[in-house]
Amino acid sequence: MLNRLEMLRIFCAAADTGSFKEAAIRLGISPQAVTRAIQELERLQGEMLFHRNTRQVRITSFGEALAERARLSLRELDGLFDTDNGSPTDEMSGLVRLAAPSALGRNRLLPLVERLARAHPGLRFDLRLTDQRADVVGEKIDIGIRIGTVPDNRFVVRRLGKVRFHVVATPRFLRRHGIPTDADALRNLPCTAMLDRGTGRPWPWLFQQENQWMADHARFLCDDSEGEYLLVRSGVAIGQIAGFLCEDDIAAGRLVPVMADHEPDPWDMYLYRPQRGPVPPRLRLVFDALVREFAH
Repeated sequence: MLNRLEMLRIFCAAADTGSFKEAAIRLGISPQAVTRAIQELERLQGEMLFHRNTRQVRITSFGEALAERARLSLRELDGLFDTDNGSPTDEMSGLVRLAAPSALGRNRLLPLVERLARAHPGLRFDLRLTDQRADVVGEKIDIGIRIGTVPDNRFVVRRLGKVRFHVVATPRFLRRHGIPTDADALRNLPCTAMLDRGTGRPWPWLFQQENQWMADHARFLCDDSEGEYLLVRSGVAIGQIAGFLCEDDIAAGRLVPVMADHEPDPWDMYLYRPQRGPVPPRLRLVFDALVREFAH
């Protein structure tokens, strides 16, 4: 029995040429092979596809409708295996799923995504901006940015730089409440903390030599790092804030770092792909653009 895909190709060739003989020449097969394929397809469809006589063949109305559907299906199938079917711009199409910490995503990733979207109209983006750990496999993340530890040693990872964490407050806050010199002094101050949704408790503040301080009494508990930063910058609390959020404010004097001797070692920021193997052009484009944007 003929392969059904090959049967459709023969049928479409006969429909396009209006001749079993011409279809055979186009495909490099015998006219008898064309006839057998058409007969088998007619048997499977339960309909006549061509009116035949000794001088000509003419496609039926049912055959015309089937030919339209078959051509579309064959084009889609051939497209799956066509690796050079257009210009570089055509290749940059399809969905890219990105994950990043919320504040970093809003302030640095979104502008880059906007530029890529304008340059490549065929690209689509699914953005997961959260300070909680992304479910990389469950959410089918293509590329992610993370601060801290590498999630899986099977990931493809590119280190982008270091992120420092500063305990900061406004000058007015420190004049009013005093300058803390150690973690014990923080207990008497209105402070912020980030919520760990997995446990329902605050993430600990981090200090030198892997020491931690639990801000269980935090006046402001927040699940968004930029929201926490804005609370600190408003002057209502002291907080431990990532450098990419607060270092411009420190340089301008809007925020003052304290307890510098207790500052933890910087954390790695890295770009990752959870899948090894062939990389589609759209993912390579976005990955390389992220490296250029964030590496320092």
